[in-house]
Amino acid sequence: MGEFELIRRYFTRPSPGAVVGVGDDCAILQTASGMQLAISTDMLVAGRHFFPDVDPYSLGHKALAVNLSDLAACGARPLAFTLALALPSADAAWLEPFSAGLWALADAHSCELIGGDTTRGPLNLCITVFGEVPGEATGRTRTYALLRSGAQAGDDVYVSGTLGEAALGLQHQLGKLKLDAPAAAACRARLERPTPRVALGLALRGIASACADVSDGLLGDLGHILERSSVGAQLDDAALLACCPWVRSGIDAQLLRDCVLNGGDDYELVFTAAPAHAAAVAAAAQASSTAVQRIGRIDALSGLRVLDGAGQVLATSSGSFDHFSQDGNSDRSNPI
Repeated sequence: MGEFELIRRYFTRPSPGAVVGVGDDCAILQTASGMQLAISTDMLVAGRHFFPDVDPYSLGHKALAVNLSDLAACGARPLAFTLALALPSADAAWLEPFSAGLWALADAHSCELIGGDTTRGPLNLCITVFGEVPGEATGRTRTYALLRSGAQAGDDVYVSGTLGEAALGLQHQLGKLKLDAPAAAACRARLERPTPRVALGLALRGIASACADVSDGLLGDLGHILERSSVGAQLDDAALLACCPWVRSGIDAQLLRDCVLNGGDDYELVFTAAPAHAAAVAAAAQASSTAVQRIGRIDALSGLRVLDGAGQVLATSSGSFDHFSQDGNSDRSNPI
C-alpha cells in the first residue's frame, strides 16, 4: 500500500464544514462572523507517550482526545483537525482500528479531518485541532475564550470528573502497583481513552474566570493558572482525595494523593469561578452531564498549598511533566 492509497483508504472522506478539505495543499475553513479560531497542537510519540503495543483503536481515540481537551479548556467548539502521521509501515491491520477510533471521537464532536501528512518513520502522531469561540475584532480585540489568566483572589477552585485513575493504570501496567481486575480495567480505560470535557468547557463560558486541562498533573496545570493570574491557592486534601474513586480501595493514601496531584493524563478541567457563580457552575455541570468538585479557593498569597483537616499545610512535591527538565523528572503521563 502506497502513501496516497493509505490516505485515501483510511483518512479521506467528505468534510462539508470545510471550504477545501483533504486533497489540496491547504485546507480552507470559513468561520462565522464574530467568531475567533482556537488552535492547538499535540504530539504523541511511541515509547514516550504510549506503549508501542497499545490497542490502535484506543490510540486513535486518544490522539484526538488530548487535542479536544485543549479546546475544552478554552471553551471552544471543535471544527476540524489535521493529522501528521509517521508509521514504520503501512499495516492495514493496525490502520483500520486506529482510524476507526479516530473517526468515532471525531464524529462524536462533529470535528472533521481536513488534511495532514504521512511519512515512514518511528510511530509518531501529531494533530492540530481548530475550534471557534465568540470574539470581537472591532476596536479593542476581545475574546470570550476561557483563559488561564483570569483567576481572582476569593474564587473557588473546581475540577471535573475524577483524578488519579490514569496514573494508577500506568503504575499497574508498569508492575509498580497491583490492582484487582475491575480497578485495573477502569484505570487503564482512563489512561488510554480519556474523555475530553468539551461540553463542560462550552457551558463554563461566561462563568469560569480561568481554566486549564489537567494533562501533566493537577499541581502543575493549576500552577499555570496561578502564574498567569498572579495569585495563589489553598486546596483541601480531603476534597482532592474524594476526586479519586479508589480512595476506599485499600490503596496507600500517599500513593493516591500523589496520583491525584501529579499523575497527569486525566484530561479533566481545573477551573476557577467566583463564589457568586456556584449555582451557575452546578447548572453547567448538570447541562454537560459532567461531575464537578470544589477542591479549594484562590487567594492573594503566592504559591499553592494543600491543607489537611486541621488546616495544616501538607508537604507535597510537584511531579508535573517537563520534557526537558534538567533534574531528569520523568513524565508521569508517559510509560517510558
